[in-house]
Amino acid sequence: MSLSRRALLSTAGATALLAVAAPPSLARPRPRPGLTTDAIRQIPLQGAVNVRDLGGYLTYDGARVRHGLVYRGDHLGKLTDADVAAVGALGLTRVIDFRIPLEVQYDGADRLPAGVAGVSRSVTDNGLFGQLLTAIGSRDPVRQEQMLGGGRAAAFMTEVYRTFVTDAANRQQFGATLRELAAPGAGPQLYHCTSGKDRTGWASWLVLTLVGVPERSATEDYLASNTFRAAYDARVREGLKQAGLMQNPDLLIPLQEVRQEYLDAALAEVRTGYGSLYQYVTQGLGVDLRTLAGLRERLVG
Repeated sequence: MSLSRRALLSTAGATALLAVAAPPSLARPRPRPGLTTDAIRQIPLQGAVNVRDLGGYLTYDGARVRHGLVYRGDHLGKLTDADVAAVGALGLTRVIDFRIPLEVQYDGADRLPAGVAGVSRSVTDNGLFGQLLTAIGSRDPVRQEQMLGGGRAAAFMTEVYRTFVTDAANRQQFGATLRELAAPGAGPQLYHCTSGKDRTGWASWLVLTLVGVPERSATEDYLASNTFRAAYDARVREGLKQAGLMQNPDLLIPLQEVRQEYLDAALAEVRTGYGSLYQYVTQGLGVDLRTLAGLRERLVG
C-alpha cells in the first residue's frame, strides 16, 4: 500500500473558547463515489459539536464500514445530562482521550456514562495549547500578530501534523489505538481530542484508509470537521472580540480549520521516513499484518 499525494492539536482556547472551524460559508461535503449519503453521521449533542459515527463509508470492493463500532469526537467535558444519556445509548465500552493534561485541566475531564472506561492517551501538541492561552490572555494585538499572523499559525499547524509521524510517543499512542479498535470482541469505542479535528482527524484518516476506504473519502471525512465546527468556532471568535481579548480573532482561523496542507504535511513525513503508509503503520506504529486484517474484519461488512 503506497502513499499517494495529499492533526495536531485542536485547541479550544483561552476563555472557555478555542476550537476548530472553517469559514461559515463552507458547505456540507457532497457525496461522491465511495461516500454514502449517510456516511458522515453526526451525533447531535449540546456540549460537543463534532461527535460522529465513522461507519457508512464504502470500501474499494463495495463493502461498507459498519455503523456503531467506532466514533470520533471533540472533548466530552461539557456534556449536559441529556448528552451523557445520548452517549450512553451508543453502547460505548471505551473512550480514548488524546488531550494533553493542560487541555484536560482547562476544559475538564470527560463526562462519561456509567460503565464506560476512560483512557488517557495524550498526543503532544508541540506546546500549541499553552502558547495560545498565553497569546490570547495577553490581550496584546501586536503580540498576537507576531505569534499568529503572516502565515505563522498555519506553519505551526503543519509542524504539529508532522509530529504525528515523527514523534515516537505519538506513534505509540496511535498504534495502541489501532490495536484496540482491531481487538476481537471489542465493543464500540470513541476517541477524541479537544476539537475533534487534528489528532482525531489523523486517527480517523488512518482507520478508514487501512480498512479499504478510498483516500478521497477518508479525506472528505477529515475535512468535514470544518462544516461541523464552523458555527461554533465563529461564535468563539466573536466572543473573544467582544470580551476584548482579541482585536483580530481571525488570526485563529488557521488553527480552527483543518486543511489539506496539514494532512499533506503528515503524509509527506510518512513518505520521507517510511516510504509508504504500510511501512509507517507496521514499523512506525507497530501494528502487524494480523492486526490490520482484524481491523478490516471487525469494521467492514
